[in-house]
Amino acid sequence: MNDWGERLGVNEFLPPVPIYLPFQAGAYRPAMGLIAQNLAQLTAFDDQYLEQMAQRRLLLATRRDEVLAVTPGSDAMRAEALAVLVAHLCADRAAWFSRCGDILTNHLTGETWALDRLDGDRLAVAGRLVVEDICLLTPAPCPLLAAAVLCFPSRWRLADKIGQPLSAIHGPVPDYARALSGPVDRFLGLLKPGRLVARMNWSIHDDPALFQPEADHPHRAITTANAGAMLTLRIERQTLSRLPQTGAIMFTIRTYQHRLSAVAAVPGAAASLLGALAGLPDAVASYKGISGFRAALERYLAGFAGVEEA
Repeated sequence: MNDWGERLGVNEFLPPVPIYLPFQAGAYRPAMGLIAQNLAQLTAFDDQYLEQMAQRRLLLATRRDEVLAVTPGSDAMRAEALAVLVAHLCADRAAWFSRCGDILTNHLTGETWALDRLDGDRLAVAGRLVVEDICLLTPAPCPLLAAAVLCFPSRWRLADKIGQPLSAIHGPVPDYARALSGPVDRFLGLLKPGRLVARMNWSIHDDPALFQPEADHPHRAITTANAGAMLTLRIERQTLSRLPQTGAIMFTIRTYQHRLSAVAAVPGAAASLLGALAGLPDAVASYKGISGFRAALERYLAGFAGVEEA
């Protein structure tokens, strides 16, 4: 951590990264799973922040066309998204961000931004302030992905989704068209400014990279013996809120990753995940990246679950 970080008071240090367990035993049921939250919870900070921000800076510098995409006419919503984010950071994350006039300072990284004379895209700047990826959707009745800074995709390419409606974006999601498309569109149409809702999504990957844009890739040889070290539980905390001026929907994605062995060490986690896998249809398991090593994963978790029940 930099010198400024080292001078922080004890209660102001970045907290340890949490291990979320957004799964439970039982039959799989597609659902939005939205939970209302305070607007102050728009972003999350923990001790992975500096490492992930370094990756984001590198991606925006070296693979910009892959992680940033905008459509014509989205300038106003991109500018508003940055303004909303800056106001949030200075109010709700004041231990780490401050603003003096038009100068924004990130005390964790030591960076400063002259907000009245930014050189780059407003959404790219937003992507260099927080670890959340940010997608902007046009207002109802037919939300389209109008712009995004997406540094940590989970096996999808931004270039394939930009400008597309939600139905096309979620085409690979099992049961989305049947069970979720209508409810999602109706919810977004009714979402009011000043509200924030969040949901959790999970998958298990055999590659620990945060930047994974390709859906098809060679799988590693996963066995019961190496599953704990080779597999990664990938959690996405997703939020939805409406920008008050443009009416655009801001969709954020905060990615958490934990080695499976660390997850299995949490009391009850192995049994819960094993129970969730038991109720997971093959199509959903494939979408979550599990099919290629499902049997080895289940045997690994069963070993922990048996110890927990003994």
